[in-house]
Amino acid sequence: MTRRPSSTGHGTRSISATPSSTACSNGQRAGRRSDAGPRGIGLNAALASVLAILAFAALMVGPYAIGPLQTVAALIGLGDPQADIVVNRIRLPRVAGACLVGAALAAAGASYQALFRNPLVSPDILGVSAGAGLGAVAGIFLALPVALIQLSAFAGGLVAVAVVMAVAAAVRGGDRVLTLVLTGVVIGALAGAATSLLKVLADPYDQLPAITFWLLGSLASVTSDDILPALPAVALGLVPLVLLRWRINVLSMGDEEARALGIEAARVRLLVIAAATLVTASVTAVAGVVGWVGLVIPHIARMLVGPAFARLLPASALIGAGYLLVVDTAARTLAAIEVPLGILTAVIGAPVFVWLLASGRRGWT
Repeated sequence: MTRRPSSTGHGTRSISATPSSTACSNGQRAGRRSDAGPRGIGLNAALASVLAILAFAALMVGPYAIGPLQTVAALIGLGDPQADIVVNRIRLPRVAGACLVGAALAAAGASYQALFRNPLVSPDILGVSAGAGLGAVAGIFLALPVALIQLSAFAGGLVAVAVVMAVAAAVRGGDRVLTLVLTGVVIGALAGAATSLLKVLADPYDQLPAITFWLLGSLASVTSDDILPALPAVALGLVPLVLLRWRINVLSMGDEEARALGIEAARVRLLVIAAATLVTASVTAVAGVVGWVGLVIPHIARMLVGPAFARLLPASALIGAGYLLVVDTAARTLAAIEVPLGILTAVIGAPVFVWLLASGRRGWT
């Protein structure tokens, strides 16, 4: 669109604007208009406060009960040696690990759901969990050290999604999103079959229990040495999600609308998938396969803050961290033996999933 020159008191000038630039500008305004305002900031501050309270309570709860004053003294290095060991070496890494894993899985789930415009999508929709599980099981089967097992899980998740993306790109015609999802289901099924084969071949007295426990998810043996290497990878995956928040918001309206607003849907989708996969694979390598968090938590966050991704992402991360922290605390205190995380998250997540299916017809966006 080109406007004819108009005369002013300062001379004559012409204003030109192309449709794409105008659409892109409108898209930026439409996406950024939904960024976190006072309501979102206040709610996130409240969620962060609740998370801090839950984390402090988790440090006190356990077979060896510790009072609030003893916990504070241990955190600042003034407690008795036994409380210091329990708080700083056992419970604090586990609390940090639960918060990291829960926040990462929920953030990845929110990203996938916004990207595919479906609240029933979870981080393992593209086979990342199945690939990570296969990598870890292969490492256990080969009797690799713990660090290499975690590296194998991380690599397995990334390779699985890379294969999904390559196969989906090679398939011509049809809905690209549907092709991507169906390819992820197929690759995930193949990875699951390979995992089952390794379980059959594994030593039933040594390797099989470790494989089963890892596939169910657990933070029982997590240490600071396990968490610290995962932090850069999680941060590297979250940064693009934050920077692309308004584009993800627009992309959730559909590819045609996104293209009309000047957004390259394919490129943004690739970046979001890569970032969310990196986040998921990083924490899966630490805690094992923990299901349902990336499915249930983003939907709860969406009911609280709405579908705007700028508010949805931090809310999902904070709620996911608190949720998994509560679940992990229950896993180590409910019984004499530790209950795997995957069992508890499935017990809670399955009824919520049924409710989502029942209420899905009422719309989402």
